This record gives sequence, C-alpha cells and structure tokens, in this order.
Amino acid sequence: MDAMTMTQGLARLAAGWRGAFASFAVGAAALASAVLFATSAGAQVFETQIFDPIKRQWVNYDPKQAMKYYQAHGQTPEDFRRQVVDFRTAEKPGTVIIDGNRHFLYLVLPGFKAMRYGIGIGREGFGWAGIVEVGRKAEWPTWTPPAEMVERDPNAAKWKDGMPGGPDNPLGARAMYLYENGHDTIFRIHGTSQPWSIGLNISSGCIRMVNDEITDLYDQVEIGAKVIVLLQGAALYKGV
Repeated sequence: MDAMTMTQGLARLAAGWRGAFASFAVGAAALASAVLFATSAGAQVFETQIFDPIKRQWVNYDPKQAMKYYQAHGQTPEDFRRQVVDFRTAEKPGTVIIDGNRHFLYLVLPGFKAMRYGIGIGREGFGWAGIVEVGRKAEWPTWTPPAEMVERDPNAAKWKDGMPGGPDNPLGARAMYLYENGHDTIFRIHGTSQPWSIGLNISSGCIRMVNDEITDLYDQVEIGAKVIVLLQGAALYKGV
C-alpha cells in the first residue's frame, strides 16, 4: 500500500473518531473479550523482540537481524511460525484477532484454542486499531499501485494497469480485503514477496504474512468474518 494512500485512509479514520469514542463502552467490551492468553509472552509494545535460547533473554529484532536470520534458516523465527496455542476469548470460532504489538494474528478455534500466525504490521505512523470484517477474498491477487505512487516511482508506473498475481507481487499468494459497514477500508491481510519481514513494523498499514500461512488462513476464514485489530498507541478505527 502506498504511503499517500495510507495517509488518505487515516484521514478517513479520523473522521470516525467521534463515533468511536461515543461507543467507548462497546469498544471496551471488545477489548476485554480479546484478552490474549497465548503460550509465549514477553515481546515489547513498540519494538520487536525475539527470545534467544542461547543467551536466554529477549533480544531486539530489526530488519537487518530479520534478513540475516532468514538467509541463515530459510524461515522466520519459531515464535512467528504457525502453531496452535491456548487462547481465552469470548469471540466465536472463526474470528480473527490481531495483536499488533506482539506481531501475532490469532484465528479463534473451539475449546479456548487459536491458530497463531506471525505477521508484519504498519511501520511507525501507519499502525491502526479497530473492528472490521473480511469483505472479499482473492487468490494471487492483482496489485494496482495508487496514482500517487505511479507519478513518482518509475518502477510502479509500469504496473499502472495492475501487476498480475505471482511470487513477486507485493500482495503475495492470497489477500483478504477488510471492510467496514460495506466499504473497503484500503487495508488487507495478505501474503508477501518479503517473507523475512514477518515480525517487523514495516508495511503501510496492511497485515502481511508468509505465503504458506496466508494460504492456510485464507482457506479457513469466511467472508463476513469479524476482524479485531489491537495496537497500543495506534490510530483509532471505528469500533474500539
């Protein structure tokens, strides 16, 4: 997602703040119902950390470290790989809950369990929080850069009519488009051509996942599914 488009999106979000604050009690209930009891804890709020089993301590995880780790292991750190975890919530199975602070996406399962996936989220100034829903889904989606990006980026200009889906497409193998009251929010949960970036604050507001994992999630999430995005200190979307 282009930074200019993201800025326009956040402007639209700001327009809904009054309604969001008026429904504070509803938002508080949603937050309470999404309290997370996962098996692994300790990551920080505004920076990514991973647990180093050799040093037996939490260490910073930045783009340089992420690239180095991926080149050495061919996959993300274990904490960011798909796994079933204990998870207590009042939300029904099939709900998606995103913990942006810890870079985890949870798909609620029966029996106080969830499938947990690692994610990449919006970089500083591009994070957001709120309650939305999956409005539509696409396999190997076409990426069409916004007009602002086409004007300033020669590489994007050649895709002004849309970049076909494929392994080099920024949206990756699958995309789930997030809607609010029937309108596209411009945010997506999608795959990525940069699998090393999982666990980082790196996007322009969309939630990115490794292609194998977004494919797994895509097959389980229905159109209309509720998506709760939690991120401390983020721009406020309607509902929280």
